[in-house]
Amino acid sequence: MITAKAPPPPCTSGFFRKIESGQSPAVETLGLAKLRGINVGGLYGSRRSFVAHARSKPIKAKENTGASLIDDWFKPIQAKEDSDTEERATAFPGKNLPQMSNVGNSTNILWHDCPIQKQDRQQLLQQKGCVIWLTGLSGSGKSTIACALSRSLHSRGKLSYILDGDNIRHGLNHDLSFRAEDRSENIRRIGEVAKLFADAGVICITSLISPYQKDRDACRALLPKGDFIEVFIDVPLQVCEARDPKGLYKLARAGKIKGFTGIDDPYEPPCSCEIVLQQKGSGCKSPSDMAEIVISYLEENGYLRA
Repeated sequence: MITAKAPPPPCTSGFFRKIESGQSPAVETLGLAKLRGINVGGLYGSRRSFVAHARSKPIKAKENTGASLIDDWFKPIQAKEDSDTEERATAFPGKNLPQMSNVGNSTNILWHDCPIQKQDRQQLLQQKGCVIWLTGLSGSGKSTIACALSRSLHSRGKLSYILDGDNIRHGLNHDLSFRAEDRSENIRRIGEVAKLFADAGVICITSLISPYQKDRDACRALLPKGDFIEVFIDVPLQVCEARDPKGLYKLARAGKIKGFTGIDDPYEPPCSCEIVLQQKGSGCKSPSDMAEIVISYLEENGYLRA
């Protein structure tokens, strides 16, 4: 005679109510429920992906109801997502749980602080972390000046790092084009990386066209006041085009490159930058001379000491 086994009792917590669970000695020791044959992470991820897709393309509202089928169906799911904090509090009664954050598409994340802070790192390096943002047309000399500046800082025993626009596009930003929206994302990512370098106590030098004022302002807003030093390499278009070190102006004029800054895409000069380095007429300063102007600014404003 075959005896039918009673199914295990359903799990009673949240989303996993309908997932069968069981206990093993090891799991019992750990006080955890063992999920049988179900990839919970994948299941939940797929569910969220489907939710996002469904919301982006809602089904036409039912006639005379004034409501979307999708909206009606996903109301419980939305309520579940909106009540994560309450559910965690219920699941762990009496515990003072940290406040989770939602940033962009990242949900339920928590910032972890470390006892070693920026000031400690600055004391170690005997300098103040900041971002020196070199902006200007292609061919204005940004990369050359960045290298001269880094070399001058190194000779003074100061630690710096260059984030060069082309170099970053070889790796981190290789997936981005030169369309306006991708250029903005390129600047945003570099701004976030530069912020981390500055927080590490490093003098971070960025060298990229960064043609749009709003993108540069957004990067400035990432840092504490005074830690974003915008340097405008003010070189006329005709001078940059005459140099044309990469041959890009010639290609742009021939129509082989679209959206090239200065030709068929605008460059917005800084409105209120900290430093302007001009190269006009026959009296052009050398890259080393211009680097020393930036060094003087750093010294006067206390960045080269902790």
